[in-house]
Amino acid sequence: MVSSFYVYILRCSDGTLYTGYTNNLERRLKTHNSGKGAKYVRSRLPCVLVYSEVYASKQEAMSREWYIKNKLSRKDKLQLIQSYFSGIYN
Repeated sequence: MVSSFYVYILRCSDGTLYTGYTNNLERRLKTHNSGKGAKYVRSRLPCVLVYSEVYASKQEAMSREWYIKNKLSRKDKLQLIQSYFSGIYN
């Protein structure tokens, strides 16, 4: 049984950002970079994982994905990514 769901942001080769959700982050990244993931990503390979969050339920992850995709500007997403890396390295 899957116990964790992830919301993630990828930086594509053209500099654009792609947001998605999954129950297996490593497998999903491999799927994207093999050209079998989302149509948006296929023409922008390779992609690099730059941000992720973990949730206990699929519904929580889907809600957060929707919020990031629809309510955050690119600038907001970049700030989110920056704060993530600041937390790791500070």
